[in-house]
Amino acid sequence: MTPKIELRGVKKRFGSKVVLDGVDLVIEPKTSLVIIGGSGTGKSVALKCILGILRPDEGTILVDGEDITHIGGAARDKVMRKFGMLFQGAALFDSLQVWENVAFGLIQGRGMKKKQARDIAVAKLAQVGLSADVAELYPVELSGGMQKRVGLARAIAADPDIIFFDEPTTGLDPIMADVINDLIVSTVRDVGATALSITHDMTSARKISDRIAMLYGGRIIWTGPTAEIDHSGNPYVDQFIHGRADGPIKMAVKA
Repeated sequence: MTPKIELRGVKKRFGSKVVLDGVDLVIEPKTSLVIIGGSGTGKSVALKCILGILRPDEGTILVDGEDITHIGGAARDKVMRKFGMLFQGAALFDSLQVWENVAFGLIQGRGMKKKQARDIAVAKLAQVGLSADVAELYPVELSGGMQKRVGLARAIAADPDIIFFDEPTTGLDPIMADVINDLIVSTVRDVGATALSITHDMTSARKISDRIAMLYGGRIIWTGPTAEIDHSGNPYVDQFIHGRADGPIKMAVKA
């Protein structure tokens, strides 16, 4: 079976700082994989390389077996149509009503008529547990949890093949975070999508993933089924998932 996403030897540096130093990763179709790792380990950089926001210095990125590492223009637009994205903090447009936020990609990216796009937006809002009257509100009128739901509705608006989740529970209280985690699981299953998430929240990582990969030192140092992470045999993984100060991972602490 052709992997949905594959990274081969992906490297990225910014000046003298090496962020990705040969990342190898395979994500099978209809699998939910979460990349874990501390702040500044390159999780977001890896995601941006897949999305084409950043270009790797070396290595290859494939989607459905197609090399997308250096494509642009219409070819890049075609690949982007496969993607849905839930941004950290939801990243909604304050000046647009909720339904316009959800339908933004349908109208601006695909030229869909507003009435049809609004109908789809309302249906997607219902899918994430929001009523039709929420569609007419503005983001400022919503709680943080509701904004996340709107962001999720926007991510699935075009029924994407692949959905990316960037720190999906950041800024939420534990109960709302659990609600969002449940929604991610059910939504990915209902859409039949492949999911790639990045987070340092282990509660979220365990709940939304089939497989987990840990990024450290610019490389994937462990990957495997979520059920096996407590028995990884890797001291870096063990320290991270249990949040221990003592271990091979040394945090820079300013006095």
